[in-house]
Amino acid sequence: MSTIQAVVVDPNVPGRLGLRPVEQPQARPSEAIIRVGAISLNRGEINRALAADAGWRPGWDIAGVVEQAAADGTGPRQGARVVGFLAASAGWAELVAVPTDCLAELPANVSLAQAATLPVAGLTALYVLEKGGSLLGKNVLVTGASGGAGHLACQIAVYAGAKQVIGVVRQAHYAKSVRETGAEVIVSDDGKAAAHYGPYDVIAESVGGQVLGNVMGMVAKEGICVNFGNSATPEVTFNLRNFFPIGGVKLYGFILFHEVKYESAASGLSRLLSLVSNGKLIPPISVEQPWEQIAEVAQQLIARRFVGKAVLTVNPDLK
Repeated sequence: MSTIQAVVVDPNVPGRLGLRPVEQPQARPSEAIIRVGAISLNRGEINRALAADAGWRPGWDIAGVVEQAAADGTGPRQGARVVGFLAASAGWAELVAVPTDCLAELPANVSLAQAATLPVAGLTALYVLEKGGSLLGKNVLVTGASGGAGHLACQIAVYAGAKQVIGVVRQAHYAKSVRETGAEVIVSDDGKAAAHYGPYDVIAESVGGQVLGNVMGMVAKEGICVNFGNSATPEVTFNLRNFFPIGGVKLYGFILFHEVKYESAASGLSRLLSLVSNGKLIPPISVEQPWEQIAEVAQQLIARRFVGKAVLTVNPDLK
């Protein structure tokens, strides 16, 4: 069988990630074969790769060109430029088979690099904020605002007409990037300072630990705190007297792989691409490198040496 190059876990190389030959994918009737042009990295999959067995293949975010349209007639046509979400991983390869309900066609003015940042970070930001309904005139708090999802969440909340958007970062040198989204910025390790601007109708929370424990007391009546990560620590303590007496408040545990059961990745990606195309959403790309640098860039991501997203080019001939 023909082989292609793919990113594979290899404990014997620095960073545990390298390019290796794998079997060419075979598509199911509802899947299209995509020739990948760009990929983007997420901290969750990199953390998993650091502990995974040899041979495991990471990769959730891809953008490229349809090499072979789905046999059942669904999804984009052959030759279309697309972005895709691979819930089952293994997306970081020259060719991948992607379900058509996880693909969206790119507008002409959106690059593959821009599109590659959207599947995990963009869908998370969009679907997390929508747990609070319309944001028009509401107070919104975003913790972990310098990360890919947090940065996009600030932009989406501002565009959606929130009365006030507050972004919390833990390091002062990240503040400028977040402030450029239109959000007010607080530099804080524990999130307590955000109380000055509260209460909040919607809190998009991805830090966990002390931050989650503190902001749960800042939810407005009938408001919601949506947690989608724990970049600090998973252990949380909080004062119930500052939470349940408010009335109608909610704490929602969010994981994208569950949420796409209710709204397809294709639908959300199409909406995000429209925002990018119209200049309302700017993907926060901080690093662009060839995919041969995967191990080095992954280590930089885990060490938090940059804000926003890292994009790796798989095929420079695709734009």
